Amino acid sequence: MDYNFLAELLYPNVKETPNDIEAKYPPRNLPEGAVVSRHAPSPTGFVHLGNIVQSLISERMAHQSGGVMFLRIEDTDAKREVKGSVESLINMLGYYGIEFDEGVTVNGDKGNYGPYRQRKREDIYHVYAKELVKKGMAYPCFCTADEITAIHEQQETLKTNYGYYGKWAVWRDRPVEDIQKALDEGKPWVLRFRSEGNCERKIKFTDLIKGTLELTENDIDFVIIKSDGIPPYAFAHAVDDHLMHTTHVVRGDEWLPTLPFHLQLFAALGFKVPKYIHIGPLMKMDGTSKRKLSKRKDPELALTYYKAQGFPTESVLEYIMTVLNSNFEDWRRANPNADINSFVFSYKKLNPAGSLFDFAKLNNISKTVISTMSAEKVYQYLIEWAEEFDNEFYNLLVKDENRTKAILTIGRGGKKPRKDFGTWSEVKDYMGFFYDEYFKIEADYPDNFKNSDIISALDKYKSIYSETDDQNEWFEKIKTITEELGFASDMKEYKLNPLAYAGNVGDVSMFLRLAVTGKFNSPDMYEVMKTLGKEALIKRIDKMIERLTK
Repeated sequence: MDYNFLAELLYPNVKETPNDIEAKYPPRNLPEGAVVSRHAPSPTGFVHLGNIVQSLISERMAHQSGGVMFLRIEDTDAKREVKGSVESLINMLGYYGIEFDEGVTVNGDKGNYGPYRQRKREDIYHVYAKELVKKGMAYPCFCTADEITAIHEQQETLKTNYGYYGKWAVWRDRPVEDIQKALDEGKPWVLRFRSEGNCERKIKFTDLIKGTLELTENDIDFVIIKSDGIPPYAFAHAVDDHLMHTTHVVRGDEWLPTLPFHLQLFAALGFKVPKYIHIGPLMKMDGTSKRKLSKRKDPELALTYYKAQGFPTESVLEYIMTVLNSNFEDWRRANPNADINSFVFSYKKLNPAGSLFDFAKLNNISKTVISTMSAEKVYQYLIEWAEEFDNEFYNLLVKDENRTKAILTIGRGGKKPRKDFGTWSEVKDYMGFFYDEYFKIEADYPDNFKNSDIISALDKYKSIYSETDDQNEWFEKIKTITEELGFASDMKEYKLNPLAYAGNVGDVSMFLRLAVTGKFNSPDMYEVMKTLGKEALIKRIDKMIERLTK
């Protein structure tokens, strides 16, 4: 077989050589040891938690080493591409603070190593495809879809491995005359890699977190250029990561079975193999067992879920970092106010088997994150979320900005700030009682208290409340009412002899809390009353008295 002749027959219009292409993509001027990594998703329209996990690992490794992180869109499968998904992906990753130095943007490519969309790199792939044909490492295959199906059916009957190999590779050694005839007849064809592997042999490979792996050698003649002229993932991945000088590839460990083929391609093309980090999946508990988070079963896999729920981006990133590096939580406790980017991330601390997603822990972390924010910052985040997801609440929030900020200030600051909510979607329930539109009585007073005592406490409070009282004066007045009711104003005395009293000062406070807020659990009542205002306060107490007297 004259492979040069075959190469010209298949790619007559390809005049450039690999050397010509590589001259256009010189190495970057980076410090020694700098990592060049990428996030390379497919534009399927589903942006998930794994996208953030993978991109965050790549971003930290690159930027902490003085390297480069770029975004490449692997759109070789046109059938799976969803319109507008690239823009959605870029916007969502940007929303979560993932910064790319190069790559695809909503306004086009940024950087000198593009195009960064694979379908725009067809001419480049053909240069390397032609080179493999010249070396006798690739050949055209004119099998139809029906013929491939028939091969698989025969393999199923014989209970042998699926694939195009050995005697099933019917175009592997066809004479050039057969190829010429098929081309003249206009038959569609794909280009296949000529594998010299043997499934009886094993290869060893060292993954940066999984260690030394023993994998079965690849013997399949995989397609490297499809009939539309575009390569599948493996070939595009090899060419692009070589030309873009990728040093580290972070991807899910579901790609491990195809790694032997990828290694064959790098060797055949004469490329240096990048370092691989194959990460385990995010999992969740399903009963007593673990399972991988599922797009179909688990809404929390989608990043849109966290935005709609109103988790601040800082909370999500804080949580993910606890998943990625076990020492992050100790670091955070020692550095409570430090920028997360100052944490020294290490891929060596990744869990090779994957990590368990703990939604409750995320929510607790988010409560802590939000508790450290200023009221101004909470307000800005809250109205941004509400404008998109709860317009009615948004209109109330912005109607009186100062009042809203005053409400959000309650319990904020100090050594032990309140941790009332972990998402913006929880804020309405937390502070909605300040607005007549959302105020409602959510509970009843306990049966062990007389209505007459409750009414008396509420009625007395109306006449003594003053907006000018400081917190000590305010509480002393509540204690006075407590004593007039025959309740214990001193909790120590009450605990020593509870049967001597009908209740205590905490119970009187509870009477007021339910009347004013409609719930038993609410922020500091002194601040609540000041913020609510005396007129609204008296109005609500009167309504509760009316309710109790019916």
